[in-house]
Amino acid sequence: MQDHIVQIGDPILKEVAKPVSKKDIGSRKLNSIIKRMKALLHKEEFGVAIAAPQIGESIRLFIIAGKAFVPAAKKGEEEQAPPADKVFINPTLERLSRAKKEMSEGCLSVRNQYGSVVRHQKATIHALNEKGEAFMYHGSGLIGHIFQHEVDHLEGILYVEKAVSIEKDEGFKKLKEKRRKGAE
Repeated sequence: MQDHIVQIGDPILKEVAKPVSKKDIGSRKLNSIIKRMKALLHKEEFGVAIAAPQIGESIRLFIIAGKAFVPAAKKGEEEQAPPADKVFINPTLERLSRAKKEMSEGCLSVRNQYGSVVRHQKATIHALNEKGEAFMYHGSGLIGHIFQHEVDHLEGILYVEKAVSIEKDEGFKKLKEKRRKGAE
């Protein structure tokens, strides 16, 4: 049982994840995986999503943190409480916009680096929720970008393979260290 996030170089990140069977939805085992994923995701200050292979489970499942669905508060506005995390079981990208955009991207499995990745500006995903109910979600901007990043994880693809540029994130490391010291 993984209680940490698998890092680049681990073979599980290169596997094509297996679909979750209908009979496993709602099972103690799957619920345990979802619970671990949510716990690990919430430990990550800057993480907005996690795929099951990132915790050593080669199944088609990812979670997006509720905070990713809340627009940034403008100056003088009160911050909104984030909605619940969204679980996507056996997700498939149904539609992608023709328009693409290059955005900065990072990954919990590729620490202290970020890169620019060109992805479709909008994506529609079809998936099952924790109860096995089918749903569709139309995402644009960050959410559409996340959909594509997480589905790539399920296909054994890391963003660094698609990045047009990659940089070490020394500023990010310093910010994390400063925040850690401030909390002590």
